[in-house]
Amino acid sequence: MVVNPPPDPATRRPRLRLPPGACDCHAHVFGPRDRYPLIATPGYLPAAAPHEDYVRMLRTLGCSRAVLVQPSPYGTDHSALLAAMRSRQIEWRGIALIDTATSDQQLAELHDVGFQGIRLHSMPDNAETARTSLLRLADRIKTFGWHLQFYVDFARYPAADRLLAGLPVPVVIDHFGLVSAADGVRSPGFQAMLRLAATGRAWFKLSAPYRVSTRPPGFPDVTPLAQALLAAAPDRCVWGTDWPHPNASFMPNDGDLVDLLADWVPDEALRHRVLVENPAQLYSF
Repeated sequence: MVVNPPPDPATRRPRLRLPPGACDCHAHVFGPRDRYPLIATPGYLPAAAPHEDYVRMLRTLGCSRAVLVQPSPYGTDHSALLAAMRSRQIEWRGIALIDTATSDQQLAELHDVGFQGIRLHSMPDNAETARTSLLRLADRIKTFGWHLQFYVDFARYPAADRLLAGLPVPVVIDHFGLVSAADGVRSPGFQAMLRLAATGRAWFKLSAPYRVSTRPPGFPDVTPLAQALLAAAPDRCVWGTDWPHPNASFMPNDGDLVDLLADWVPDEALRHRVLVENPAQLYSF
């Protein structure tokens, strides 16, 4: 089993100054383990990364808002996220994991504390099965105004745009759709994301470049991906750190991740949109 290292505790203050209201739209919290136990068979063992450490990191970066995504080692037990969100140290929103045992009452309770969507880690390979499953989920969450967030490899699903564009709720794509930066903008998986962007139905997270690139610390091959998504969907791109970087191939300093925005989004007005305006719309800040 993969045992994760802790995040870099010495967060560097970025050279790029973030605007008031900037939001980290993708992060996780873990621990303490004795208070928030993992599921019986987690896919990986996370290092301790309590929300107090995360808040300190955010303050160094200059973020006052954050979106916590439920990590798979906790399954559908959202206790660690709820403790963070109830701390009110910053403005929080949450993304849930649910299963068939999750009741509508539980969804309503999560909504009341600031959850805005659910995350999926896979899609059935059979298109009809996938459509039926996703429509069922969408019907459950659309009354709350929630979205479906996907952590899936678009290289595996080059026709995913046809499936996702027809859903009755917005969709959010994590981490550049996990399309290899080496394959580039013209790859079938990335072209599927651009077609999806053209529908106006999808949002994209400019986050975790180490998941798609093997060229740290600057990840220069990710810049064309980020700029292509920004050109296709300037009002539907958001940014995130992916702190504490679970299963990362390279442990970044979060200050360095902020400074990548100077290359990805050199226009200050567009950067403000990505960091403040777009998250405010997607997550109802």
